[in-house]
Formats: sequence, structure tokens, C-alpha cells
Amino acid sequence: MRLYSYFRSSAAYRVRIALNLKRLDFEYVAVHLTKGEQRGELYRSLNPQALVPTLADELGTFTQSLAIIEYLDERYPDPPLLPPSAQERARVRAIALAIACDIHPLNNLRALQYLKETLGVSEEAKNAWYRHWIELGLSALEAQVAASPRTGLFCHGDTPTVADICLVPQLANARRLPIPLEPYPTLLRIESNCQKMDPFANAAPARQPDAA
Repeated sequence: MRLYSYFRSSAAYRVRIALNLKRLDFEYVAVHLTKGEQRGELYRSLNPQALVPTLADELGTFTQSLAIIEYLDERYPDPPLLPPSAQERARVRAIALAIACDIHPLNNLRALQYLKETLGVSEEAKNAWYRHWIELGLSALEAQVAASPRTGLFCHGDTPTVADICLVPQLANARRLPIPLEPYPTLLRIESNCQKMDPFANAAPARQPDAA
């Protein structure tokens, strides 16, 4: 199994956590996004979107972090990354998608590069954009998980799910600006519980072979 990854990519970070939780061995192949390696012909033959992550195994080549995570969960069901009932799975997916679809796309590298390099916005304006969408999204997530009796040690109950797999990288992204996270005590408590687990800690950007 081979994972094409970049240490700072939050989408790749999610898949690293999932692979670690599943206790799966994988080869780490670095794709340096800021050097444009994702746009090279060889990598685009694997992933025409020129994004990370890409996962390759004996069954095929897979893209999009949440699709990869669900593939891994279906193929290697222990430990499960989604809860057993339909309504619980819907809640977990809603949290994960709020991060992966509503927050992350507006502050990932290619969006920020387009703002600065194509539209010509200032560094200050770019950072204000980044901060606005993260704060808006995290405020909604904080309200959602803080108010629900289904929130436990983690976003849903007392075992990690795909919701936590998405949350931890997004908080790491927020710290890079940096964005104050004190308004989100429930999210920080969940993050702390995650980071006590080796699968989360070992997936951190600073621990990856291409970390600079």
C-alpha cells in the first residue's frame, strides 16, 4: 500500500490517521505541493486533480480523502470509523463533511494561491479570508458538538470516528495562521483526547519524512 502525501496537507493528514487507526503498513511517497510536484505528468497520471492524497494498493488507485477513508473502513472494518446505526453515521458524516467540504476548500493551498497570485489580494486580505472561513466553520462545529448528548470523549461517543479524523487536521491548520482557538473548548477537549492516541500523534505533520 502506497500513500502519496504532503506533510502539511490536512486531507493527507486525515488518511494518515485512518491508516494508523487501522494499523495498516504503508509506503509514504512525498508530493511537495509548494514545489508543484503534484502538477507533474507522472503524478497527474495517478490523480488528474493534481491533489493529495492518493492511495494505491493491489486493488487500484483511490483519491479524495473521505472516499479513501470509507474504502479503508469497508475493506478493513476493525476498528470501525463509523458508528453502527444509520442516524449515528449521518451525524458523524455531517461533522466530517462540514470540515472537509465547507471549511477546508476555502483555506487550502490552491485557493489561497489563487487569491494572492491571480486575484492579487494582499497578504493581509488573504489571511483575513482564511481566518473568516475557519472561524465561521469552527463556531458552528463547537455549537453542534457542545450541545449534543451524543458527544463524548470524541465528536461522537467514546471512540474516534471519521469526524475526529477531520477535526484534528483542521485545528492544526488553524494554528498555522495562527487563529485563536480558545472560543472552541469542546473541540479542543476532543482534540486533546485524540492526541493522546498514537495513531493521531504519529500522523502529525512534524513527524512525516518530508517535514521541513
